[in-house]
Amino acid sequence: MAVYTDVSDEDLDLLLTEYNLGEALSCKGIAEGVENSNFLLHAEKGHFILTLYEKRMNKADLPFFLGLMEHLASNGFVSPRPIASKTGKTITEAAGRPAAIIEFLEGRSVKRIVPEHCTLLGESLAKLHLAASDFSIKRPNALSIESWRPLFNSSLSGQDQGHIKESELQEIDIELSFLEKNWPTNLPEGVIHADLFPDNIFFLKEKVSGVIDYYFACNDFLAYDIAICLNAWCFESDASFNITKARKLINGYRSVRAITDLELEALPLLCRGAALRFYLTRLYDWINQVEGALVKPKNPLEYLKKLRFLKDVKTISAYGID
Repeated sequence: MAVYTDVSDEDLDLLLTEYNLGEALSCKGIAEGVENSNFLLHAEKGHFILTLYEKRMNKADLPFFLGLMEHLASNGFVSPRPIASKTGKTITEAAGRPAAIIEFLEGRSVKRIVPEHCTLLGESLAKLHLAASDFSIKRPNALSIESWRPLFNSSLSGQDQGHIKESELQEIDIELSFLEKNWPTNLPEGVIHADLFPDNIFFLKEKVSGVIDYYFACNDFLAYDIAICLNAWCFESDASFNITKARKLINGYRSVRAITDLELEALPLLCRGAALRFYLTRLYDWINQVEGALVKPKNPLEYLKKLRFLKDVKTISAYGID
């Protein structure tokens, strides 16, 4: 979450005339994430999240994202529901941007991850995959492997000379070539979250109380979602890999949904790909920062360090799985 577009009092009051939420009592920007503008909205009927969808967001994807939230919540998963307007619309407009008001969920994300959080994460990820298995709308992964080389090239075209070391450029080019040649094609697919970082899952009284931010969700390999989570949750601040957290995450997932042998065998490769994907998107955002935005771009080097570790992982034994 982030803030790129501000909302005036007049814009907010006009927006709320379309809803049965009462008048606004407060509206504060949320300075996290990278994609859209988000606000904590306190109205007479309660607390909500107001999201303005920025120019990078394809408006045609919004029915998928908002429909998925509603579908998951209706199937008992801890997803927030979009709030419908008086006319039944979940997509409206504010400050010249497409907008939605989303249910506010209690709980908080964790700053210090312990192994039991990874167990709960794995269980929740598997529940999400199962709850979304009959969601009828499809959305291809816009950040799949086919997009990585164009993204890398577009990042380089916008960089200052010397922004990235030549050795790093060569390293990424070699890794891209390897993944393009070896990426799997025959794994189970379905709807994935694709961005389930620690700030996108809430805990309350030692349980998961909410999973949020579905704006990278898409159809792709289910195991790729596991790989994204392994990378995001199981490395320590010094870039060392915590095998106990990885084992807890995978076993938590397997307690809800069985993982095939092919998926397990593919995890090391999928983790490499997931690390490269987040390195590349962070690199692009680092180089192409939006002036005046209430957002802090994330350093891509974090994921380059993870990628360097993952290139040496050949089997799932590195994740504590026999």
